[in-house]
Amino acid sequence: RRSPALRATPRLPARTMATIFATRVAVSARPLTRASSSAEEKPAAAPLPKRALSGLVAASLSATLALGGPAHAEIRLPPIDQDPDRCERAFVGNTIGQANAVSDRILDLRKCTYDGKDLSTKTLSGALMVDASFKGANLTEVVMSKAYALNADFTGADFTNAVVDRVTFDDANLTNANFRNAVITGATYENTVLTGATFEEALIGKEDVKRLCENPTLVGDTRYEVGCKN
Repeated sequence: RRSPALRATPRLPARTMATIFATRVAVSARPLTRASSSAEEKPAAAPLPKRALSGLVAASLSATLALGGPAHAEIRLPPIDQDPDRCERAFVGNTIGQANAVSDRILDLRKCTYDGKDLSTKTLSGALMVDASFKGANLTEVVMSKAYALNADFTGADFTNAVVDRVTFDDANLTNANFRNAVITGATYENTVLTGATFEEALIGKEDVKRLCENPTLVGDTRYEVGCKN
């Protein structure tokens, strides 16, 4: 009796594929290949859809930034997104993943300017903010988890009630930034300018208190707000 014809495997949505591949990358460094019925001939893996590939890169980069081990000079970033509207995406933020910075696309805000703009309540998790400018920006209640803000300018930015989780502020300018009632955990502040920044009633992680207090630009009453012992 003849066997019925095999049905083709249904094609998964690109977003689902991105999640699957990101999970595999997190648990294995081996290349992904499709299983073959022949031990001698293994066909090359089919190329990933562009959107799924972008999601894979975003998830891998998010995992790299979350480790916190290597210095920022050792982190390799992807080329700047050539989308002419990429800077506008900050006004929408990440729509999936949120606090874990898992998204189907990298939120690339490098070299973008948001001086005086209103980004309040947006989810900017996993955002690449290198050399971006947020002078006087309204960042109240934003969620910034695993954001990479190397050399970014947050002079006078308002982070009231924001969630600042594992953000890289190395070489950034936080002069007169307001972190009132913000939640700050796992961030780094190497060569960060903190002159005039305020942390009144902020919930700051133990290691963050240590890093902040070691910064020579944190002076005066701000040291008391952070919880420095001297």
